[in-house]
Amino acid sequence: MDKSIDQNQTSKRILKINDKEIILIGTAHVSDRSVKDVREAIEEYKPDSIAVELCQSRFDSLKDKNRWENLDIIKVIKQGQGFLLFTSMILSSFQKRIGLDLGTNPGEEMITAIQMAEEKNLPIILADRDINTTLKRAWALSKFKDKIKIIDLIIESIFTREKVTEEEVKDLLENNDLLSSMMDEFSQQLPSVKKVLIDERDTFIAEKIKNANGKKILAVVGKGHLDGIVKKIESNYDYDPSIETVPAKKGKTSLIGWLLTILILGIFAAGFFTKGPKVGIEMLKYWVLISGFCCSVSALLVMAHPLTILSAWLIAPITTLNPVIGAGMFLSIIEAVLRKPKVADFENISEDVTKFKGFFKNRILRILVIFIVTSIGASIGTFIGIPWITSLLK
Repeated sequence: MDKSIDQNQTSKRILKINDKEIILIGTAHVSDRSVKDVREAIEEYKPDSIAVELCQSRFDSLKDKNRWENLDIIKVIKQGQGFLLFTSMILSSFQKRIGLDLGTNPGEEMITAIQMAEEKNLPIILADRDINTTLKRAWALSKFKDKIKIIDLIIESIFTREKVTEEEVKDLLENNDLLSSMMDEFSQQLPSVKKVLIDERDTFIAEKIKNANGKKILAVVGKGHLDGIVKKIESNYDYDPSIETVPAKKGKTSLIGWLLTILILGIFAAGFFTKGPKVGIEMLKYWVLISGFCCSVSALLVMAHPLTILSAWLIAPITTLNPVIGAGMFLSIIEAVLRKPKVADFENISEDVTKFKGFFKNRILRILVIFIVTSIGASIGTFIGIPWITSLLK
């Protein structure tokens, strides 16, 4: 049985599954009204356990406001997590900006549910998949053109300053047809990403809720997931545990990287052996100039340290020949050493991430920006440099 109740910006679904009663509270993560509705629902239904749409890392971030103080930015970059951390910060900044526009904190309804569970000594179920796994799967399972769209959306979210009004959020959340149409549009634009961000998480959350202890479970989830979770709970689906893992890197991707390296080295070899040392040296000179110029200009654009900019010119010609290590990794580490993050950077990161200028004022954020932008700059240099040096063989 599915009993549906809509109240302002919160939707409630009550499901009877075997001997369990499941109360699903669909909320807006930035709505002040949602906080009140969650509190009232817990008092009204008196659940045996409370599930929240959070993973362990997001739960920790909500509970520990000083979590950034333990961040080792150099370690993060060395482990190849720079893009992942940057993307995670962009997502949180977008949600926080909306919250600031509406005068509320994002995730406040989740904090309320957690606090009430603790006050009543009720079990807390962290029902969402780990955010890092979700982002890694979204990236790994995306096609190249989808990855370009993702990067474009990330850049757009940094530059956009359009304010969101409470009326707009209310209209969206009270209009299920509008919400569904947005989901459909998202599915058409980025089907692989929608599958990972929405569909797989619906399945994961539904599985967690179904297996929660107690006869009566109250779950607080985002309204965008509500219908999907209900469908999953009511259906006889086969749970696939592979959605909890990150796909191994495709050999095809690595092969393309190495083939590109072989191609470039082959062009140099052809220059030296068929056209003579003079042409070969000329090709090397242009390669250094083009790849170094593109990478150093990208570092300059994001206001990197002068020595980081100089290093970009020296490092890019070498790293562009190596498909394993990128220029962005080296240069962001150099920047982190030259401009070590200060205590104020850690203290203000949650605030700075909501502002465009904050990405350049805050040393941690600027290091991540340098990682992303110089990686792109080096790639541009590669694709400009290849046809240029090839033309010298004619």
